[in-house]
This record gives sequence, structure tokens and C-alpha cells, in this order.
Amino acid sequence: MKVTVYNCREFDEKELFLKYGKELGIELLLCPDAPHMENAALAKGSTCIDIITSPMPAELLKAFADVGVKYVTTRTIGYDHIDVKAAKELGLTVANAPYGPYGVADYAVMLILMTIRKMKRIIERTNIQDYSLKGIQGRELKDLTVGVIGTGRIGQRVLENLTGFGCKRIAYDLYENDQVKASGVPCVTLDEMWQSADVITLHAPLTDDNYHMINEQAIAKMKDGVMLVNTARGGLIDSAALIDGIESGKIGGAGLDVVENEFGLYYYDHKSDILNNRELAILRGFPNVTVTHHMAFYTDDYVVTVVRDSLLGCKCFMEGRENPWEV
Repeated sequence: MKVTVYNCREFDEKELFLKYGKELGIELLLCPDAPHMENAALAKGSTCIDIITSPMPAELLKAFADVGVKYVTTRTIGYDHIDVKAAKELGLTVANAPYGPYGVADYAVMLILMTIRKMKRIIERTNIQDYSLKGIQGRELKDLTVGVIGTGRIGQRVLENLTGFGCKRIAYDLYENDQVKASGVPCVTLDEMWQSADVITLHAPLTDDNYHMINEQAIAKMKDGVMLVNTARGGLIDSAALIDGIESGKIGGAGLDVVENEFGLYYYDHKSDILNNRELAILRGFPNVTVTHHMAFYTDDYVVTVVRDSLLGCKCFMEGRENPWEV
């Protein structure tokens, strides 16, 4: 049994891959680079490849299929970076490695608090020994309505985390969650969400149907000064509309762990590069917008879980056993 691992990080993943590879009896080829056309041949002789968030279009998937790969697993919950339709047509099985909801949910609440308390500006001032108060007056969660979009495992955990803050909570999901309703959280329509929420936090997967669900029209319906938090997928928010909303004052602040067009950008050192994501540069410049690099998931528990379970899925596939990680 052989697996080629791409994007293998030396500082946190390598030791775990070696540990679990040995325990599971899997031969590993560890590659620090993202998968691309030039290094697809490294996977020759491997039944499975193990990736992170690199785009996997049809052409690249075909290159792997041509060298004998049968199974593609991503060390993430989301798999929208993989052309699943093309994979199926090529006879490739796609799998993911879901991790616990706690890390992202905790991070989302942290971004909510940082946004309503203007923490970015406070930190910036402190760094230059400006200890004045003008312009950094914050708000308290007990006075706000927080809307949670997406009531899967992470969204539910965010709602649970918020119970101790005394805020009003409302939720939206395409498929209403009975557990959420039973907990006393009202399930509302999107229009009701836009009209009622002081803070909106996103926890939905990205699909063709909800791409740019927060756009110019949606923002226009929102409360003045609304604050947005996104730890899900960048494409849920139209970046241009978000920038317009911040510049007009309609949006009072944002906490963004994900942005549009982040593939190939995040997880690499670009401090000497000219980036081709103008919207990101603009968003980073606003004093009321906190931007982090798609790392809400990044905890000790996450790293262990995705390394172990991605390899367990490979083992199940190669042994022809039932595989709970297949998508």
C-alpha cells in the first residue's frame, strides 16, 4: 500500500505521517509541494494521493489517473477545490477528513468579539504607544442579535458558544435543523436574517447556489453598521460588494478568515511578492477589518485528526472496506 502526500509540512505534519504510516502499514512518499502537472508523476505506483486545499481541476486529476492513482483525499472538511464530477468520470474516488467543530467555532466567536470591540485598531494603537480612547468604543454582545448561517456541526457549536454571552441568536439553514429549533433558537429566512442581525457569521459550504449569497442586494437589506464574520468559504461573500459596504459605512466591521481567490496564496510566504488579489489588499487596509489566513481550523487536534483519518481512509479504500470518508 502506497500513498503520495502533497503539501506535507515539515514542522507539524511530517512526524505524524511517519507515525501513522508505520502503524497502518502504508508506504509514504512525502512531498512538500502542492500537486501540479510537473510533479504528478511522483505519484506513479501510489494508489492514493493526500492533498490539502490545492485546486484539482480535471486536467490535473487526469494526470494523476494516468499514473495509476485511484483515490484522492483532502486533509480538509471542504472539497470544493476538487472537481468531483471530473474525478468520477475518471474513475477516481474523492474523500475528505472532517475534524471536530470546536476549533473553528471558537475562532468564529473570537472574531465576533474582536470585531465588535474594534480589537484590530486597539492592537495597532498599542503597538505605537497610542493609548487614546477616541474611535475604539465597542459594543457588548448582550445588546446584539447574532445570526448564524449554516447549522451543521460548526454552526451548532457557535450557537452553543454564544449562550453564555446573553445575545439574541437566530439561525438560517437551507435545511432547518431540529436540534437548533429544539434549543430555542429561531430559524429565520435570509431576508429576516438581513433585517434583524447585528452580527452575521457564516458556516455554510460553498455551492453554486449560494455563491456570493452576501452581495450588494443582500447588504442593502442589512442593518446599518452590521458586522460580518466568515470562517467558511470566501466565495460566500462578494468582495467588491463587501468593500463598497465598508467604505459607505453600511458594514461596521468584518472578521475574515477566508477571502475570495485565496488558492495558491495562503500557507505560503509572500512577503516579498506582489500579490494578484487586489480585494485582499484593500480589505487588509481597513482599520475595522481583521483578516487571517484561513486558519480557524488550525489546532493540535486538527493536525492529528486529518493526518490520521486521511490515511485511514486510504487504507479502507485499498483494502476494499467501507470508507466513511468518501464523499
